[in-house]
Parts: sequence; structure tokens; C-alpha cells
Amino acid sequence: MTKSMKTPVAKPAEVTRCWHLVDADGVVLGRLAAEVAHVLQGKHKPIYSRHLDTGDYVVVINAAKVQVTGKKMKDKIYYRHSGYPGGLKSINYEKMMEKHPTRAIEYAVKGMLPHTKLGVQMLKKLRVYAGAEHPHQAQLDVSSKEDKE
Repeated sequence: MTKSMKTPVAKPAEVTRCWHLVDADGVVLGRLAAEVAHVLQGKHKPIYSRHLDTGDYVVVINAAKVQVTGKKMKDKIYYRHSGYPGGLKSINYEKMMEKHPTRAIEYAVKGMLPHTKLGVQMLKKLRVYAGAEHPHQAQLDVSSKEDKE
């Protein structure tokens, strides 16, 4: 009798995390969010396990310059509710980008992650900045050195 081949299962101690820098300048919102969610979940790694957070950190810069297709600039609406009667609030994409340019990317990525405690844990590894400056240059330098080795 031969030993049966089993798929290796990742353990939390085996997970190593890198930092990825993504420039959102001129990129379509949905395509960017899909790519970022893929990295946050760890699906780009061979040790991916759906019950563990095997993903990496992602820093998105130039969030204010992200693009949308069609008439979404005026027609796309974000809703939220206070929990009280008549408490439905809405804001369109154009005003959202004026007031909070990072939230459109955060909401898009959040919608593509699992809607569980694990998804919340994955979302905490996302950092979004409206401009090109960010305070994570030290982490990015360390992970780029690790990639070269």
C-alpha cells in the first residue's frame, strides 16, 4: 500500500508577509480592487489556504486619480444607513472623490473580500493614500530586498 498524497496546509507560523506598492493613477477602479483583493487574500502564493490569512500588505497611492468607466462618475451611488427610521444617506462617486478620495478604493476592495472576521483581518492590511506620499517606504524597502534574495 502506498502513502496517499495530501495537499499541504499552511500554518500561521509559516506565513511570511511582504509589502506591495500599487499606483492607482489612471487605473480602472474595479480592476484595481480585484488585483488588490487577490494579494490581500494571499491567492498569489503557493501556500494559499482559504481558512487562513496568508495575504500580504498593500499600499495604494494616487487614489484620487483612479478612473471609472461609462457614466459612473455621476451615476454610481454609495449608500449608508444610520439605523434610525429615515436614516438612509447617499452620496455619488463624484462627491465621494472630492470629500474622501480613498474611500472608493476601500469600499471596492472590501466588497471583494470575504464578509467574515477573516475578511476584516485581511482589510486591515490595506493602506490607501490620495497622493503619492506615504509613510511606508521603510517596509517597502525591506520587502524589495527580500524579493531579490
